[in-house]
Amino acid sequence: MIYTVTFNPAIDYVVHTDAMTVGDVNRSSGEEIYFGGKGINVSMVLKELDVPSRALGFLAGFTGTAIEQGLQADGIDTDFVHLDAGFTRINVKIKAGTETELNGRGPEIPAEKLEKLFQKLDALQDGDTLILAGSIPSTLPSDSYEQILKRLSGRNIRFVVDATRDLLKNVLKYKPFLIKPNHLELGEMFGTQLGTTDEIIAHAEKLQQMGARNVLVSMAGDGAILLDETGGTHICGVCRGEVKNSVGAGDSMVAGFVAGCETGDYAHALRLGTAAGGATAFSEGLAKRPLIDSLLRQLGETQQ
Repeated sequence: MIYTVTFNPAIDYVVHTDAMTVGDVNRSSGEEIYFGGKGINVSMVLKELDVPSRALGFLAGFTGTAIEQGLQADGIDTDFVHLDAGFTRINVKIKAGTETELNGRGPEIPAEKLEKLFQKLDALQDGDTLILAGSIPSTLPSDSYEQILKRLSGRNIRFVVDATRDLLKNVLKYKPFLIKPNHLELGEMFGTQLGTTDEIIAHAEKLQQMGARNVLVSMAGDGAILLDETGGTHICGVCRGEVKNSVGAGDSMVAGFVAGCETGDYAHALRLGTAAGGATAFSEGLAKRPLIDSLLRQLGETQQ
């Protein structure tokens, strides 16, 4: 079973308007609502790829109830910790030529609720995959990811960590199955700017030396590079299409890669991850299966 953890889920309220004037009444030309949060995004794209997962994390209030009911209606298994106070955040995204975002803070998460999440994770079995994605809310200890991996270390559980900087560096000693920095984040981790493919590969190798088994580096319009645990290096070009959306493409890439790993073919996993990420970038919301399959064919193969 694959488990995803989202510490700070959100309802994304997307508003379209021709123009926005600060300090005046503005009217929308259209709205959409999406259930968001990086781990939730991964679970939703896994569902599109017919790979079951269980979504965990924290929910509160009427907005939390809406997210949980919405995910369950889409056929996604959930096991969230419910908070007694506050409400799950709402992120407002205003698209008016340029995009403006106002992201909510999210509810307070007391220590006993964090421990309840830890206890749920204790039930993971050998062979399970745990995906930790995104930042840690300010109300939680900054080493929460590290605490989780330490608690579960020594068991045959595949850890996938999609985080940045020290949050990522500090878990490398637990030998995560997959990490996914982009090329800018990879450079930041080593205090440098990476301009060439050789430089990116060299610094990804450093992360492997620090403990990561597979390092997937996304490079925006330049595709992606994977250094796999068998010593292979794979490079995949970018999909062709009109970019409509910047939210969730990286999460979709993680979902596609994890789904592709079921075949044991890392080159295929990279292409499926690239196709899933592209399908989200070319859509108003998260990737849907028909477009993923179309982009996978564009990359030179069919879904396995």
